[in-house]
Amino acid sequence: MEYYQAYEQYLTKERKVAANTASSYLRDVRQFLRWLEREGFWADQVCRAQVEQYLHALSLQGKSAATSTRCLASLKSFYTFLMRQGAVDENPACGLTCVRVERKLPQILTSKEVELFLEQPDPAEPKGCRDRAMLELLYATGIRVSELIGLNLEHINLSAGFIRCAGRDKERIIPLYLAAIRAMSDYLEHVRPHMLEHADERAVFVNMSGERMSRQGFWKIIKHYQERAGIQKEITPHTLRHSFAAHLLENGADLRSIQEMLGHADISSTQIYAQIVSQKLKDVYHKAHPRA
Repeated sequence: MEYYQAYEQYLTKERKVAANTASSYLRDVRQFLRWLEREGFWADQVCRAQVEQYLHALSLQGKSAATSTRCLASLKSFYTFLMRQGAVDENPACGLTCVRVERKLPQILTSKEVELFLEQPDPAEPKGCRDRAMLELLYATGIRVSELIGLNLEHINLSAGFIRCAGRDKERIIPLYLAAIRAMSDYLEHVRPHMLEHADERAVFVNMSGERMSRQGFWKIIKHYQERAGIQKEITPHTLRHSFAAHLLENGADLRSIQEMLGHADISSTQIYAQIVSQKLKDVYHKAHPRA
């Protein structure tokens, strides 16, 4: 597992990829190395045939095309690293492709559903005040849940009406609408000081124990208010991010501005929201046009 450990260091220390991305790559590589060991191969002995056999084995296990595609990307990254280290002469995963995965359009909430969802926390209660601030901020900015729970006090400037978000590649500044500013002000002034376990805590959002909110904790908050709102769609933290982008586009924002606010490195990642809006227009047309 020497190569694996070196690759882990490369991802986390040198490339500094997002924690979730690193975890996904490492899990795929670890499973592949275990399969190699059972088959009697070493990582630096692998040729194209072994990678093809492994992908076939995944298929026989019932793994989806999406899983195989992600795994292949992980192996390409791993062997690119080994080539850089001089451990192998070529990348055995290069040139291979999996069955093309149809990219599903992400599910978004309507404006009315967002309004209903954001109304669920009771701001008169400390927990509800905090939750309202978190949900308003998430929809106001479209930031990732990891970025939300990673916010520190120095990243917030309510008097100027924006937050500074340290994303995967660079810091970005995202404006806030008035309702989000008010919700944040109420939480920061009246609730957060009483929740803290330690007075020097810098995390903006803390749990009921006074420590930084976790991804799991926020996930439970989302599920709780989805049930209270009676919304049938599956809501995740990313649903509000998708809804933020689609609603901006619907109301005239340009893709480049949305790309900047979302922190997408490539405009192609943002263009999927244009497809959502286009599909929505088609649905409206077919429902409303008398000859459709």
